[in-house]
Amino acid sequence: MSFAENLKAAREQKQMSQYKLAELVGLNQAAIAYFELGSKVPNIYNGVQIAKVLGTTCEELVGENAAV
Repeated sequence: MSFAENLKAAREQKQMSQYKLAELVGLNQAAIAYFELGSKVPNIYNGVQIAKVLGTTCEELVGENAAV
C-alpha cells in the first residue's frame, strides 16, 4: 500500500475524520485530503505528528507492507 492508502486506513481505523486529524496535527482538512489522495506528501515534521496522533510510526505509514 502507498503512503496515501496507509494514512487513510490508519485514520479510518481510529474512526477519526480528516478534519479532526488536521486539527490535532495543526493543519487544515484540505492538507489531509491531499495527502490521502496522493497529490502531496507531508514534510517530515508533519509526518511525525500525523503518525503520533494515529498511534503509528512514519515507517509504517510509508512502508509498502505496513500493518495498519
